[in-house]
Amino acid sequence: MRATLLFLDESGFSQRPPIHRTWAPRGQTPILTEMASWEPLSAIGALATTPGGRRRRWFVALRRGSIRTPQVIEHLRGLRRHLHGRVILLWDRLSAHRSGATQRHLQAQRHWLHVELFPPDAPELHPVEYLWAHLDGTDMANFVPTRLDEVAAQVQRAMRRVRQRPDLGRAFLRHSGLYKR
Repeated sequence: MRATLLFLDESGFSQRPPIHRTWAPRGQTPILTEMASWEPLSAIGALATTPGGRRRRWFVALRRGSIRTPQVIEHLRGLRRHLHGRVILLWDRLSAHRSGATQRHLQAQRHWLHVELFPPDAPELHPVEYLWAHLDGTDMANFVPTRLDEVAAQVQRAMRRVRQRPDLGRAFLRHSGLYKR
């Protein structure tokens, strides 16, 4: 059976940046001034790939607040418009993935969607986790916005850059240990 593999994961961004080393002129310590209060921006990310990992497509949706069952179901519905044929969904055991409403939705989608769960406490197997780490270490590192829409714009710019670099998706798949090439 030929099927598209779909890795799906959630993450969060905020106005508080991930702090990484940076440079500054000698004797001038770089200072990041962040907001005292902040609002989270959640992301649902999916990497669709062929079984051999040769073709890859990224799907990322952003929203204010947390990811809950309705957002997971909505994202799966949106993905269906882009993915044709059989799909094997690989994801973790987030409570929104195990909820009764999500399980009913998955049952209704059995004709095209098959679900497999990653082992508990094994994020290193999930290629989308490497996407989140990459964004935190590059585009989002030391980025101090004043408004949440600036965070969203930065994530969208970062995703455009990731989509333009097919080597990144391939590297995330290889690093997960699920692909050799």
